[in-house]
Amino acid sequence: MPRQDARWVERRSRLRGLYAVACGPDPVEQARAAVAGSASVVQLRLKDRPAGEVLEAARRIVALAAGRALVIVNDRADLALLADADGVHLGDDDLPPEEARRLLGPARLVGRTTRTLDEARAALAAGADHVGFGPIFATRTKQLAVPPRGLDALREVAAALPAPVVAIGGIDEASIERVAAAGAAAAAVVGDLFGNGDVRARAERLSAAFARGERGGP
Repeated sequence: MPRQDARWVERRSRLRGLYAVACGPDPVEQARAAVAGSASVVQLRLKDRPAGEVLEAARRIVALAAGRALVIVNDRADLALLADADGVHLGDDDLPPEEARRLLGPARLVGRTTRTLDEARAALAAGADHVGFGPIFATRTKQLAVPPRGLDALREVAAALPAPVVAIGGIDEASIERVAAAGAAAAAVVGDLFGNGDVRARAERLSAAFARGERGGP
């Protein structure tokens, strides 16, 4: 992973707190509300949309989040580069991290979905600079063939890795504080953020709860 590029260092230092995954019918408005509510990171996840539509949405989110939140594009390193996003998040069927790194260069972030400590270590060895780990809890947002990993596994992975861990899967306002206390650098939230009314207010509460977990209490 890159070590010296100042832009990469700055971006990775900001990979903390509430990580909003915008994946609804209007992801730009989802992102706008989440950022207004202090989300630190927005991932654009539009798996079934045409590339041009994803690129347009990514560019709009990059513009509205400038100076306030990181923007990560799911799956597509090429679109992340074209949109001037802060990085890409890769899944099992996407480019290998080393190939995404070749495309994105040393200044942008490359994340990789993982479900075990061994997978996380392999992702970092392959060029990722942070990992998504989960599902931490049961989730209805995405169908997965693996059982929840739980907080003990999250704690083990976060302690073992020399890189940020983004916890994902079933995280809500009732659990995000414990996720932060377990060592996650960030907590990815979908349903509890975008499915419970006022997104900005929900983001503020989630961000505050994560911060409490980081510092170990009120």
